[in-house]
Amino acid sequence: MDKRTFLQVAAVSTLIPGATIAVEKPRPPGGPTLLTISGDIKAPNRGGIDKALDQLMVKHGVQFQKARTFDFAEISRIPVLRMRPTIEYDTTAHRLEGPELTGLLALAGAPAAGDTRVSLRAIDGYRVELTLAEVRDLGFIVATHLDGKPLPLGGLGPLWAIVDADRIPELAAKPVTERFAQCPWALYSVHVKDARG
Repeated sequence: MDKRTFLQVAAVSTLIPGATIAVEKPRPPGGPTLLTISGDIKAPNRGGIDKALDQLMVKHGVQFQKARTFDFAEISRIPVLRMRPTIEYDTTAHRLEGPELTGLLALAGAPAAGDTRVSLRAIDGYRVELTLAEVRDLGFIVATHLDGKPLPLGGLGPLWAIVDADRIPELAAKPVTERFAQCPWALYSVHVKDARG
């Protein structure tokens, strides 16, 4: 990520009320798209749903007129955060790393208001609805690596929207099997809706 893009992400991530930034026009990804952020965004790099070619999105009822797509290389250039939550599948702490979800939303030109609706969808159709304020407060990352290795398709990846549940008191108080209901693995689609629009 170049310095200018990093500063744009940082400015939006600080959540200054009413702050706006000029977002550079993004290019289409050079590799396969792993994540599509759609809806009320200002920096799209593709048009709307193609009913013939976007079969998974069509089956899941995803609809949009414009979107910002990200491939693995672009996601990997964004500064990462690291966390070590105890995950439910083996009740073991694992090192997860990836960019902040708010940083990806900022690059897509998503609204910065806390009441913005954010819908996270996994490849199997599992969907989580949050506000942007909840995304920020919980500290979501889009994990690309687990214990230093890329998350594989067919496992928990290639992208996993996850929080450090061990360090969030209201989640840490729950049994480990109940801490990650808002954390879809195999994330592929994020839809943004401006609550004021």
